Amino acid sequence: MSTISIIGSGGMAAAIGKLATGAGHRVEVSSREATSAQTLAEQIGTGTTVGKFGVTPLGDIVVLAVPYAAVLEVVRQYGNALAGKILVDITNPVAADMMSFVTPKDSFGAQEIARVAPGDATVLKAFNTQFSHVLAGGSLAGQPLDVFLAGNDAGAKTIIAGFVESLGLRAMDIGDLSMARTLEHMCLLSLGLMAHSIKHTNFAIGVSLPV
Repeated sequence: MSTISIIGSGGMAAAIGKLATGAGHRVEVSSREATSAQTLAEQIGTGTTVGKFGVTPLGDIVVLAVPYAAVLEVVRQYGNALAGKILVDITNPVAADMMSFVTPKDSFGAQEIARVAPGDATVLKAFNTQFSHVLAGGSLAGQPLDVFLAGNDAGAKTIIAGFVESLGLRAMDIGDLSMARTLEHMCLLSLGLMAHSIKHTNFAIGVSLPV
């Protein structure tokens, strides 16, 4: 059992928090709005605690469950309080046109987060390719959801893969942190499917393997 700290109070924070407590992990939530954090803690239940925003999180795993528009400033505000932590970036830096990104053309969201995080923090990309309500279910059509991981630290990826598997999901390592750019493009793929083919969000992107 691990302590998982989640910064944010939206749908993804709720989905990951509920899966984590269901798997026996301790969960700490924090938010700029203390009342939102308290409400989420009560929603997740099972002993979920509320951390003070900007203070060193209890968990070694810290899920950055805030919109990309806010995440860089949040990481700056925490500063050295995130030193030594594994930071799980679940954001998608999608522009308003839903077809491009707000990040510099030579960069991507996870890299921008790594640039402002403490030097000894480890940034991994994960969970960004699933809709929150689908993730909350843990599976679709009887199959566990795939969570794609990208990061440079093999040890940290092993830890996060273990956490993902403990939730009943399937961890799929796709390479180093530069591959997070590909995962962010997968968000555009989902949005394109939603707009032009599937017309709803009750679907998941995953990998089918032969039995």
